[in-house]
Amino acid sequence: MKIPVVGPGTMGRGGKNARQVRRWMLALLATGLAALLGLLVLSFYVEKRYEHRIIPRTQAPRKPVALVYGAGLAPGGVPSPVLAQRLDAAIALYEGGQVSALLLSGDNSDPFHDETRAMARYVLERGVPKDAVEQDNAGLSTYDSSVRAHTVFGVREAVLVTQRFHLTRALYIANSVGIDAWGVAADEGRPRTRRYALRESLSRVLALGMVMAEAQPRYPSGRTIAPPR
Repeated sequence: MKIPVVGPGTMGRGGKNARQVRRWMLALLATGLAALLGLLVLSFYVEKRYEHRIIPRTQAPRKPVALVYGAGLAPGGVPSPVLAQRLDAAIALYEGGQVSALLLSGDNSDPFHDETRAMARYVLERGVPKDAVEQDNAGLSTYDSSVRAHTVFGVREAVLVTQRFHLTRALYIANSVGIDAWGVAADEGRPRTRRYALRESLSRVLALGMVMAEAQPRYPSGRTIAPPR
């Protein structure tokens, strides 16, 4: 039985292939790290761009309207705890005379998910007069709500009401699309959460891209969503 002899040429080819694989792996790793760093830098830019416009509720400047972003409904069709917190802050702004009206922006694209109706009912039951409440039924996202507030509802100045983790992105979008916007954190005085940190990091980069591209909202006109056929 002959034992095959491995010559130096064969060993050289194997070593060369291994080095090539390592180079490819290092190149992929470097590319991935560069992309991650780029995303973090862009996210940080959006987060910090208008952060100085976040103020305590008692110091909010007087503006014509508070823009309240939707945050889902709880069982029974009532505002979720997160949304109720936003609505309570907006009511406090109205009662304090810092805003003259509330623009409630939510997603009513599903006939079984009437978000803005629940929002309106909540504030009306707590004493906000009907003529001070406006509803945007086509606020399908933070971007759509902000753009439509400006283009459909004619908002030029506003106080944005949402939680602190979301507020920097909302401020970036609103100020970038033509609204002189300030922000009040609905969870003011409460410990900051990192629960949404990853999602917000990616969402801030997406927001930057949509602003740069001047993307249109899904429903660029009309104050209500047309019923499905």
